[in-house]
Amino acid sequence: MAKKKQYSKAKLNSFKKQILSLINDVNHEVHDMKEGVVNQSPTKSLSPDSIYSVHMADAGTDAHQMEKNFLFISRENDYVKNLEDALERIDLGSFGVCGLCKELIPEERMIEVPNATKCVVCKTKDHLNIK
Repeated sequence: MAKKKQYSKAKLNSFKKQILSLINDVNHEVHDMKEGVVNQSPTKSLSPDSIYSVHMADAGTDAHQMEKNFLFISRENDYVKNLEDALERIDLGSFGVCGLCKELIPEERMIEVPNATKCVVCKTKDHLNIK
C-alpha cells in the first residue's frame, strides 16, 4: 500500500490554527521588542551636558544590547515569513510534503517545526551535502 502524500483537511486545519497562533505570539514578541528598542535611551550619551557623567563601557553595553535586539527582531520576522510560507503551502496542498523525497513529513516533526519543508532524513543529507 502506498504512503499517503498529503495530510487530511482536518489535520491541515489543525496545523493552520497552530501556525496562526504562533504568528500571533511572535508578532506580539516583536512588538514588545520594538517598543523596548524605541523606549531604550542610549544612556543619555547624546546630550552634551551628560557626556562625562556616563561611562564609555555603559554606552558600549547599551549599543550592544540595542544591536542584539535588532538581530532578534530580524530573526523573528524571518520566522514569521517562514510560517506565512507554511500557510501558503497549506492552501496549495503541499504542506508537510518533503521538498526532496516527496514523502509525507511525520506529523511529530510538523508539530514541532511547522515551517519544515524537508523530512529529517533529507534535511540531514542536505545539511551534510550527501547525495
